[in-house]
Amino acid sequence: MSTPIRILAVDVGTGTQDILLFESDKTIENCFQLIMPSPTVIMAERIKRATAQGQTLVLTGRTMGGGPCGWAARDHALAGHPTFATPAAGRTLDDDLSIVEQMGIRIVKEQEAQTLAQQPNTLHLEFQDFHGAALSTALQAFDVDLAVDGLAIAAFDHGAAPPGVSDRTFRFNYIAETVRSRPEPAAFAYQRDRLPPDLTRLEAIAQSAAASQPLLAAPSASTASTASQKALPLLLMDTGSAAVLGALDDPAVGKEREVVLVNVGNFHTLAFHLIEGKIAGLFEHHTGLLDQATLEHLLRKLVQRTLTNQEVFEQNGHGALLLTSQTNSPSAAHAFPFLAVTGPRRELLRGSSLHPYEAVPHGDMMLAGCFGLLRAFADHYPAFAEAITAALDA
Repeated sequence: MSTPIRILAVDVGTGTQDILLFESDKTIENCFQLIMPSPTVIMAERIKRATAQGQTLVLTGRTMGGGPCGWAARDHALAGHPTFATPAAGRTLDDDLSIVEQMGIRIVKEQEAQTLAQQPNTLHLEFQDFHGAALSTALQAFDVDLAVDGLAIAAFDHGAAPPGVSDRTFRFNYIAETVRSRPEPAAFAYQRDRLPPDLTRLEAIAQSAAASQPLLAAPSASTASTASQKALPLLLMDTGSAAVLGALDDPAVGKEREVVLVNVGNFHTLAFHLIEGKIAGLFEHHTGLLDQATLEHLLRKLVQRTLTNQEVFEQNGHGALLLTSQTNSPSAAHAFPFLAVTGPRRELLRGSSLHPYEAVPHGDMMLAGCFGLLRAFADHYPAFAEAITAALDA
C-alpha cells in the first residue's frame, strides 16, 4: 500500500471557491470540504461597503480574477471617491493600465499605496485569489491540520493580451494552441515551472501559494511530507477544463465512448466534444449571453461539425474549434451523443430536448473541479499517481 498523501485542491470560480482537502487514506466522502464565496465576491462586497461609507479605497496585492471586484472598484471611482491601485492590483481590472486610469483609478507605486493606506477613512484591500492564511484559520477552528503534500489550484485566466488585442481572441488562441498540441482536458494543467508566461492570473496564484507555504507545509504527524524543506508540488489549471475532467469521474459519464461535456459556470460556458477521451471539438462562451435554445443550437452544431469560430465570436463568445483529426463521430449524422452537464448554472440545460445528464462525480457536482485537479495532479506528478488513482477509483 502506498504512503497516504494529502493534497489541497482549490477551484476558484466567479461565484464560489470550492475547496477539498484530499486524504488518500480516507473515502472521498469523508474528505473535508468547503464551498465559500469566491475572492472576487468577497472583495466586491467590501468595496461596496466602502462606497456606501464614502471611504478612500487603496488596492494592493496581486492580479486576481476581476468581474465583481473590478466592477465594484470602477463604481467606487465613478461615485467620486478617491481610488488608488498598485500596477499588479490594477491589472485585475484591465491589463492596459491606461484603461484603468480612465475609470478614475489612480495607479501608484507600492510605497505610495502603503502610505495612502494609513490615512483616515481609508479601506486598504490586498488582492489575491489564493489566501492560505484564511484557509488555515478556518480549518484550524475545527482542529484540522492544513499540512499537505501538494497543492492544486484552478482559475479562469484570460491571459495578458497585448495592447489592441481582444481578450477573447487572445484567450481562445491559447485554447486552440493547447488543444492542437494535446487534445485532452488535462492539457490545461501545468506544473509551476511550466506555466505559460502569458497566464498572469495563474502566475499570481503561484506567488500567493509560495507565500503561504509555511502554513501549508508545516511539519505534522499526519503527513510524511518533507515539503517544509522544499517547494510544495504545485499544479495550476484552467477552471472550466478542471470541471470537465472531474465530471468524467461520474461512472455514467466515464463509461461513454462519445460524450459532450458542458461546464456552465457563472460567467463562462465551456463545452467539449470527446471521443474516446480525445477532444474532437469545443467552444467557449459567456453564460450570461446564452439561453437554452442558443446553447442547444451551439451544441448541435458542435457535434455536427458545422460550428465556426466566427459564429461564436460574433455572439461575443470566445470561439470554437473543430479538430480535423477527430472526425469518427457516429453522432455527426445520427442521434446526439450522451450529454453531461456540470457547473453552478447547469439549470440552463434542464428540461432540454438534448436530454442532459447532470454529472455528480463522487456524489458532489460542486467539487467536480477539485476532482479534475486531482486527476491532473496524478498525471503531472507520477509519484502521487498511485495513491490518488486508488482513492478516486475505489
